[in-house]
Amino acid sequence: RKPPMEDTPVCYVKKDTIGQISFNRPHNLNTMNQEMVLAFQKIMDHVKTDRDLRCLIVTGSGTTFCGGADFKSGFEKNHGSFLSDALMDFYRPFLEISTLKIPVIAAINGHAIGGGFGIALLCDLRVVNQEAKLGANFARLGLHSGMAVSYILPRLVGLARANELLFTGRIITGEDAASMGLVNYAVEKEAVLARAFALAEEIAQSAPVAVQMMKRSLYSGLEWSPFKAAEMEARNQARTFEMDDATEGISAMLEKRRPDFKGR
Repeated sequence: RKPPMEDTPVCYVKKDTIGQISFNRPHNLNTMNQEMVLAFQKIMDHVKTDRDLRCLIVTGSGTTFCGGADFKSGFEKNHGSFLSDALMDFYRPFLEISTLKIPVIAAINGHAIGGGFGIALLCDLRVVNQEAKLGANFARLGLHSGMAVSYILPRLVGLARANELLFTGRIITGEDAASMGLVNYAVEKEAVLARAFALAEEIAQSAPVAVQMMKRSLYSGLEWSPFKAAEMEARNQARTFEMDDATEGISAMLEKRRPDFKGR
């Protein structure tokens, strides 16, 4: 496999019938900014037209899968009249993972936080570094969740566990995630990508049309609609972005201190 290009925020390589997308901002914890959004959309446009692909792996370069939104970039301020529309534009390329016909595996090599956690949830299967930190920490930032996290999470781990994780914003380990059925495999960090490729290769040996039809049947049976859920979340998230608690929560995160929320 080719090494990632250092100046590219998202990299793509293909090995036989398996594609690999890598977030490539390792010095910024692979956080999402506008450049990454545009680069990811371009790769997704290519992936959707490649009829030879049988499986796709999404991973991160360096020691992190994806640290969520890059709040230092001020992405939430770059919008016109409606912040909710801007948030959907920001999330849309990643939400398109859920529209792919082929199975998608998240190779969670390191921390997956906030929106990064959401990306992992959008994938069909998950292999995680057992020591990695995962979680939807939105409430700790004074924010509503985004990326359809509040829609997908209860469907994976049940309502009670989803409530606990979202209301507390708790960060869990990859090992914890495996124990609650959130991921398929939790392995040592050096083995994550290899295990994901072994799984992808096993899938690629199956009849591709049958696999794609079964994926469609599985999600149709669940009445799967993450885009619709994400639009609702974007409206709620936009409202919380406008509140003092979000300003305090984000400032506290950047300053590495405990936030002092006032409920307004």
